[in-house]
Amino acid sequence: MNVLITAIWLMLPAYLPNNFAALLGGGAPVDLGKNFLDGRRIFGNGKTMRGMVFGTSCGLIAGLVQNYMAPALGLPGFGDGWSALPVLLGLSLGSMLGDLTASFLKRRLGMKRGDSLFMVDQLDFVLGSWALTLLFSPTWYLQHFTSPIILIVLLVTPVLHRLTNIIGYKMGAKKEPW
Repeated sequence: MNVLITAIWLMLPAYLPNNFAALLGGGAPVDLGKNFLDGRRIFGNGKTMRGMVFGTSCGLIAGLVQNYMAPALGLPGFGDGWSALPVLLGLSLGSMLGDLTASFLKRRLGMKRGDSLFMVDQLDFVLGSWALTLLFSPTWYLQHFTSPIILIVLLVTPVLHRLTNIIGYKMGAKKEPW
């Protein structure tokens, strides 16, 4: 049970950004309405600048709060002082960039906004957060994302993703429940 709690704890700064982007996003799309070489939109209207900024910011803020609470809860932190910033930026911005990458892929496959791509939609943000965190703070990443933690994240994330999407759909923040 402790490994499950630790895995979810470590991933919260990556789990939250896309939810907040859906709630607080809107406005100008990241791709500014431009098409790629194949004539299709680069990302589409669902990926907005405001969503990227608010999503990343909310992940950072959540991580900072977690970092403050970690010692009292006996859970791992994200670093001391400024060393937490690259870790939290990797997790939160990486989550957003992973989702953006999946959007790019889905547009190349001719998929429309909201179409589901099995397992890509459930894990794109995880892989993005891990890649950017590994790039920004490799020592911290390798120390905390051990094989058991990685396995639990890969197993639990699709379930959590589905549940949060259903909640977002019922709240009216998402147009599809997946």
